Amino acid sequence: MRAETVTAHGRAIHELGVHPRIGHLLIEGRGLGLGGLAADIAALIEERDILPRDAGADLTLRVEALRGRGRGPVAGGVARLREIARDHRSRLKLGTDQGQGTVDDVGRLVALAYPERVAQRRAGSTNSYRLASGRGARLESADPLTHEEWIAVAHVDARDAEGRIFLAAPLDPSALQLEARDVVAWDASRGVIVARRERRIGELVLDARPLAAIADDVKVELLKGAVRAEGLLPQMMSEAARAFQARILSLRAWGRAETFPDFADPALLASVGSWLRAELVASRSRAELLRLDTAAILAASLTWSQLRELNALAPTHLEAPTGSRIELQYFADGAPPVLAVRLQEIFGWLDTPAVNDGRTKVTLHLLSPARRPVQATQDLRSFWTNTYPEIRKELRSRYPRHSWPDDPRSATPIRGPRRR
Repeated sequence: MRAETVTAHGRAIHELGVHPRIGHLLIEGRGLGLGGLAADIAALIEERDILPRDAGADLTLRVEALRGRGRGPVAGGVARLREIARDHRSRLKLGTDQGQGTVDDVGRLVALAYPERVAQRRAGSTNSYRLASGRGARLESADPLTHEEWIAVAHVDARDAEGRIFLAAPLDPSALQLEARDVVAWDASRGVIVARRERRIGELVLDARPLAAIADDVKVELLKGAVRAEGLLPQMMSEAARAFQARILSLRAWGRAETFPDFADPALLASVGSWLRAELVASRSRAELLRLDTAAILAASLTWSQLRELNALAPTHLEAPTGSRIELQYFADGAPPVLAVRLQEIFGWLDTPAVNDGRTKVTLHLLSPARRPVQATQDLRSFWTNTYPEIRKELRSRYPRHSWPDDPRSATPIRGPRRR
């Protein structure tokens, strides 16, 4: 690193001649008016433990012992630690009793040196903690520190999947100077946008409260991402939407591409933030997306003249000679639309109906009185002449109450059985 890139804080740590974390602890502790306590903690972290192994992991007990206030036995080395602590105070230009602080400040100072080791006890556990780094760590089950929900860890064995905590101190998380930040994200497990203002350290959330308002552009981007990542478009497209889509795509396949937009799924997915924007702004969950009236939304994306042309070229229904309005089925690949209609309802029709300004003949799916398929044709004149007589011979005994005239081209169409 070039000398000119070193910060003033970095130079100050370098001048102390200690490990960078310890230097940060000492300098920040002095800045908080806790330089003496920081010196004691630094000495305890750097050297061998002065308490027996069964004393537990609480660093505050070591601070008390170092200051001659401990109640239990001391393992040794206290004099050396006191000398090291005095040396740290000297480097910080502190007096012997300056910035002593209290044991309540120990966790706060440890968190300054090891912010990634701030730990919160896992819900439902007595001795297992989650560190701010995301890793797990545990105390011995009988350790008195297990009564603390939050701790700051100074020494931890990181070799295991869940490290063992050897040295830590109770921590009041409210003492950490953390800025609140707004978090807005898609929660795929719940299928909702989560929006909250939270304070966190690493992976640990100290507190959070919901956000009432979310910027429109943020909401649109999140829901666009959810639609694409979760493949929601097919579920959002109702039968009515698919029917509308097929009419548009049929016209494009018949050479009307310049008149009508591309409503194929890939194109709809690519432009979902445009044609669905208003609905994305008004939604916050997967359930709301799946309830959208996509047929009406797609129709609203067309101009009035486009809708008029669509209805003229690809009508939703055709009127049979009986007056029945019968729905046409269109196909995305431009195949001729299908009109499924009872045979008796089209008596009197001589020619096959057509759409697309007469350019595309409809495929007639002719049905029996029980609505079972009888014949499919695009040549109605040929059907009446060549096929109808055979069908009449076969079906009139099965459906004797229905009309089976010799000449269907001049017969009166009828919706149901003949009247007696």
